[in-house]
Amino acid sequence: MSPKKNSALLIVAHGSTVNPDSSTPTLARATQIRRRKIFAEVECAFWKEEPSLRDAVFLFEPESIREVYVVPNFISEGYFTQTVVPRELELNGRITKRPNGQIWKYCDPVGNHPMVTDLLLRRAHEIAPGIPESETTLLIAAHGTDLNENSAVAAKREAEKIRALGRYAAVLNVYMEESPLVSDWQKLTKTRNVVVVPFFISDGLHSYEDIPRLLGIVHGHPERSEAKSKAPAAEPLGSFRGSFDSARDAVKMTMRSVFRRNPYGIENRSLFYAPSIGTDSGFADLIIEQANLAAKS
Repeated sequence: MSPKKNSALLIVAHGSTVNPDSSTPTLARATQIRRRKIFAEVECAFWKEEPSLRDAVFLFEPESIREVYVVPNFISEGYFTQTVVPRELELNGRITKRPNGQIWKYCDPVGNHPMVTDLLLRRAHEIAPGIPESETTLLIAAHGTDLNENSAVAAKREAEKIRALGRYAAVLNVYMEESPLVSDWQKLTKTRNVVVVPFFISDGLHSYEDIPRLLGIVHGHPERSEAKSKAPAAEPLGSFRGSFDSARDAVKMTMRSVFRRNPYGIENRSLFYAPSIGTDSGFADLIIEQANLAAKS
C-alpha cells in the first residue's frame, strides 16, 4: 500500500474491563503499522476500553486528515462489526462522508482476509517444529454457540481450506460450547501428534484457562524435561510475595506458561498448544491489506 499523507487508520476492537491482555494485540499491531509510515496517523478504539468507539469520531483533525480507514480487528463478521461499530462511529455504510468533509471507509474485519489461513499454518508449524504434519492432526478451536455463530463458521471455513491442502493427517474445527467439542479431542483424533490453535484475536480466560481445562492439560505434564525448557518456572497461585503489581505480573506469567510447556503428554499422545492466532504479528499485514482493499473499491 502506497503512503497516504492525508489518511488515517483506525483499528477497532472489543477490549475488556477485566482482561488487560484483550487490547494488547490491537495496540501492538498499531505500533507496527505506525513504524511503516503508511498513514499519517494510526489510532485504536475499543468497545470496552478507552479510547472508546464513540470518542474515536473526534480523534482526527479534518484539516489534515481527509480519509479515515476503519479496520475491525475481529476474527469474523458479527454483531459487533455489523451493528455496534457502525452505530458508535456513526457510519452509514462502507463509505461515510462527515459534515466536516472527512471520508470514513469501513473495511472488512481482519479475520475475513484469505491470509488468515497462512498465519494459522505458520502458527501451527512454530508451535510444533520438526513434527511431521502427515502424522499430526490440527485443531482450530473457537467458541461456538449461537451467541458467536459467525466465528464458528469462520473456524469451519479455515479448517476446510487447510484440509484441502492435504498437508496434515486431519484438520478439524472444534468448539468450547458446541459439537464437535474441544473436550472430545481424544475421541476425534487418531494421530499421536495433535496441534491446537485457538481461533481468537487475543489471549484471555478462554485460551489461558477454559480451553486448557477442556483439553486436559491443566493437569498434564510436559514430555520434555525441565532442563530443556527455556520457560521460567511458574509459582503456584497464592504464593506471591511483594507488591500488588508484582503479584499481578506473576499471575500473568503463570497463565501464559501454558503456551511454553509443549508438548503435553496425555495417554501416549503429544499435544501442542498455541497462543491465539490474533496475537501473531502478521495480523499487521492483514489490517493494512483490508485498508488497501477499501481504498481500491
